This record gives sequence, structure tokens and C-alpha cells, in this order.
Amino acid sequence: MKILFASAEVKPFSKVGGLADVVGSLPKYLEKNAEIAVFTPLHGCIDKEKWGLKHVENSKLHMQFGWSSNNFELYMAKMPDTNINVFFIDNPKYFGCFDSVYPFNIDERYNHERFIAFSKTVLEYARLLNFRPDIINANDWHTGMIPVFLKTCYKDDPFFAKTKTVFSIHNLAHQGMFYDDVLEFAAIPKWEVMFSWGVELFGHVNWMRGGINYADKVVTVSPNYAKEIQTPLGGEHIDCTLRDNNHKLIGILNGIDVDEFDPKKDKNLVKNYDKRSYKKGKAECKKFLCEKFALEYNPDKPLIGMVSRLSPQKGFELFWGIDEELKNINADFLILGTGDIWLESHFNELSHTTKNIRAFTQFSPELANQIYAGADMFLMPSKFEPCGLSQMIAMRYGTPPIVRVTGGLEDTVVGYPYKNANGFKFWDYDSENMLNGIKYAVNVFKDKNEWDTLVKSAMSYDYSWKVSAKKYMDMFKELTK
Repeated sequence: MKILFASAEVKPFSKVGGLADVVGSLPKYLEKNAEIAVFTPLHGCIDKEKWGLKHVENSKLHMQFGWSSNNFELYMAKMPDTNINVFFIDNPKYFGCFDSVYPFNIDERYNHERFIAFSKTVLEYARLLNFRPDIINANDWHTGMIPVFLKTCYKDDPFFAKTKTVFSIHNLAHQGMFYDDVLEFAAIPKWEVMFSWGVELFGHVNWMRGGINYADKVVTVSPNYAKEIQTPLGGEHIDCTLRDNNHKLIGILNGIDVDEFDPKKDKNLVKNYDKRSYKKGKAECKKFLCEKFALEYNPDKPLIGMVSRLSPQKGFELFWGIDEELKNINADFLILGTGDIWLESHFNELSHTTKNIRAFTQFSPELANQIYAGADMFLMPSKFEPCGLSQMIAMRYGTPPIVRVTGGLEDTVVGYPYKNANGFKFWDYDSENMLNGIKYAVNVFKDKNEWDTLVKSAMSYDYSWKVSAKKYMDMFKELTK
């Protein structure tokens, strides 16, 4: 079986969010049973020398988009620790001129042109390389036009006659909407797709809706999220589309890379540990964090960590107006992340005016792992969370999470005091419920025997890609018979 993954970002080459983690990890676990190729844009932020990118000979591709004539080139590298080829599509006009995957303050039409160009060249490069895919796995709206292309412009193309498409939804909130004149740029006839069971929503093109309607299978990144997005509350205006496509919708929980996130081997930690030696190991890691951020180390006072994008989606708006309550909780808070300026400013101010709250508003994967290991608890009060990886990583490091019940957080966290609990849950999305959830966890922390049982239980859960990858492969086999 030949499987082609198309994604705007792929870890470790380019990463903004969980999409990169999935496309950078899942193929590794499918490699034994399939021949895999991964396609992604050659963004300006990708270091070609660092990752050993090599130019693919005779890969110049001339493409016409609207009135624009464009040349593309192809580069290639191996996905680390695999034999999987990752192909980088190079075009300075659309990809190489930016030092980020999703540049801020660019023209929205131009942004659509970028990903239309990427998606169509993926199909043309598959042909050029003679990689005839049985499955194309497109990811989020940036590649949502691939299933649309295959059912319209390429519907009579013998090269893709047996190709089935899977469309993965990592975050339904970002749908890729624009005026219908982008269809002319894509050379997709309006009369073929501009209706509600095609790509149209409120008179605009919606590539997320197109991906859902035209794909042979639609996957979300957790079973509970698959249910939530079929409701008016979680459906982001296209819940009707998802209900209509319920027969091909499936939720498969994301996994984590257990080799990368392993407290026994993690080189970022001042002391490594496993389930049997976690007390000494986590104590040393906690001391390191307290010293680094000028917090008083106290083994009886829990350190609550957060590693997240600073945005309302992640629940940070719940902190607004409860500064005094946070100061009076018998716990320290350490927050790592970047995001909305007003949230960065708020937490930076708290860092300078409180004794128990610290924030580091820069991106640091090394510090993220140190927080997973050194914190006693991990807070995720998300408004919505398609899957969430941080709670699974925190559990692997022996740090029980405190989560709001939504999306993948519901699927992965068993709330205390239930049997085999691995964390804490609160339900309503408001500040009072979050505070009560934190206070409850802090109170349980006082009972060292209970806490020991909870930590060991959290570290016992297996959220590796093995189980999830098998479900993906079963789905691929079902599609290709």
C-alpha cells in the first residue's frame, strides 16, 4: 500500500501546533505496512543544511494558476529515524519568502493561493515521481482542496483512478473561507462545487467543508471531538455537514512519541527517572525550576505547570479577574507559551507582582519538557480541545493533569477519585469551576499515599501511537479493500 501525507507543517522540520506532531509521528508507525511519502511546503523557516535537504534532480515543475505562471522545485530529506521520504515543495513566491509557517498580516487571498498551489503541486509531483498513492491523507483546510481536486479536475485521470482520500480535522475552528473567485485561481469550475454539499458556505468557498464533503473518509483526532463537532455548540457552523457525513466520520485518538517524551532518557532534565524512581527525580527537576524562576522550593506546596499557546481557546481567559484568588491558593504556577499580546502582557505583569506566579512568554521545547517533569500538576482549562497532547505528555512524566472536560481531554483523563484515575476534571467553562478543580487537586496533594498512587497510575497509561496507528491502518485497508 502507498500512502501520501500532505500537510502545511511537519515535525521536526516545521512546527506550530499539534498538526506537525501528528504528521511527524504517525507515519513512523505505519512504515512497516506501507510505502509512505510526506509532502509539505519548503517554508523559509526550514533550515535546509540542518535537516540535510537535498535537491531532487529534474524536479522543476511549471504550473499555471489563474494569470500567474509559476515554477516549483522539489527537495527531499528522510524523516528522522526512518526511511520515509519527506518532500519539500519549493517556490519563493508562496513559501520561501516567509520565516514562519503561517505568517501574520498577509493578504487572505494570497494565503489561499499559497495552499491551492501547494495542494495541486502535491498531486502533480506524485505523478512526476510515479508515486501512485492508494491513500492520500490531507490535513486541515490547507489541503482540504486535494479531495476536491480529485473529484473534479482529476476525476478522469487514470493515474489517480484507485486513489482514496482521507481528510483529517485537527481543529475545526480554522476552516479556510474566502470569496468564490479563488476557484478561478484553482481552475475548479464553480458550477461543479459551489453548493452546500460541495465547498460553499454563506456564499463563500469553505475548504474545510469541501474536504469533508469530497473525502472518502473523515478523521478527527479524538472520539469525543468527533461527537462534539456534530452539535451546534461545537460544529463551527458546519455541524450539519458533519452530521450528513456521519457515515464516513471516525474519531481516532492522537498518540505521543514515547521515545521523545521519556523521563528516563530525556536529556533536558537535570535528573532522569522512571515510575519506580520518580520521587527523587521529580524533586530534583522541581528544585531546578524553582531556582530558575525565583520560586521558593517546598515539597509540600505543589507546582502547577502550563505549556500552551496563550489564547482564549486554551482557557486563559478564565484567569482574567481572579488574580487575588490565585495568589491565595497554596500552590505555585509556572506558565510557558506565546500567543495573544494581551495575555502575554497580563501574565508577564503577574510574574513581577506576585510571589507564586511566573510566566515565560517565549518558545522553548527544552523548558517545556522541564516543566512536564518538574511540575507536580499540569493545568489545561481548554474551552475546546480536539485532542490535546500536553495532558498525555504530562502523565508520562508523572504529572497528573487538571483538565476541563472537552474533546480529547475527556477521552484521555480519568478523574480522581475514580478507579485508575490519572488526573482531575472539572466541567463548566468558568473561573469558579477552574478554581475549584485546582483547589481539589491541591487538597489531594496533601495525602502523600493517595498522590503516590495517582502519579504511578498516570505513568502507567500507554498513549503511544501503536494503538492509534493500527486503527489508521485498519481504516486505510477498509478503504482500499
